[in-house]
Amino acid sequence: MVADNKGKKLKVAEKGEEDNNQIDEELVISIEKLQEIQDDLEKINEEASDKVLEVEQKYNEIRKPVYDKRNEIIKSIPDFWLTAFLSHPALGTLLSEEDQKVFKYLSSLEVEDSKDVKSGYSITFNFESNPYFEETKLTKSFSFHDEGTTEITSTPINWKEGMGLPNGVSHEKKGNKRLWADESFFSWFGNTQPKGMIDDMQDEVS
Repeated sequence: MVADNKGKKLKVAEKGEEDNNQIDEELVISIEKLQEIQDDLEKINEEASDKVLEVEQKYNEIRKPVYDKRNEIIKSIPDFWLTAFLSHPALGTLLSEEDQKVFKYLSSLEVEDSKDVKSGYSITFNFESNPYFEETKLTKSFSFHDEGTTEITSTPINWKEGMGLPNGVSHEKKGNKRLWADESFFSWFGNTQPKGMIDDMQDEVS
């Protein structure tokens, strides 16, 4: 009787092991099939992205002459860009009183995508000759890399003598308060960028 019980237990154990092996094999097969389907989906998504990119590039070319026409009309409207910035709930807060004087010389503003659209874009401010800085074109470029980093480059501003705008530098104390100069919008083109300005410009101008 004892021997019979041992034999039955052994058979049950062997059957359980066979069932487990079968389940493991079926699970592996299911996971492999699932991965194949996922690979197919990723391939389709890549193809879709390429098609969207082609369409975006095509329409960027179509838009360009329309933007050029618009810019020509804008140039005939006094202080257009200054008014546009000041009227915007986010961008209007970025201009100090001194910045507003400089913006009177802003003739056009351009946002241009990189050739492949998804790798970055640039924002260019075109100015008439002015008493503040030597440049007539200031550009800020954003390049997005595969590893998730963003490279930012910008035109250095050569301020004319005595015309540099304040960059949030602290003044001497007056009583218990320390006064700060209004931070200039143009510090956005330098190494020290006001907090939040990059996000506002990317979201609102681009």
